[in-house]
Amino acid sequence: MTRRTERVGESLREELARVLREDATDPRLRLVTLTRVDVAPDLSQALVFWSVMEARGAPSVEQAQAGLEAASPFLRRRLAHELHLRRMPSLDFRHDPSLALGARTLALLHEIEHEPKDE
Repeated sequence: MTRRTERVGESLREELARVLREDATDPRLRLVTLTRVDVAPDLSQALVFWSVMEARGAPSVEQAQAGLEAASPFLRRRLAHELHLRRMPSLDFRHDPSLALGARTLALLHEIEHEPKDE
């Protein structure tokens, strides 16, 4: 990745997060967190990695993916309006399980730490 694609990717992530937080009305997108955006060198495509928080009433991974895909044209239009890029990349959404895996790892470490010690 070049500095340019990194800079564009970070701008896309920040603006997408703002639009999802402030303007998205789809309840499937409520607890979606964007982890990173990888942009193709020619700026034709952006791969948006996301995760969803595990909470009661939170959408499933499948529901959140469907919500993001349905909102993709809206999100792309909003990004084009806000970022003024010469070419607005198409958005492809991919689930990133790293946050859930990290939380599970911490929970396991916490369990091990608080296990009774047999001596």
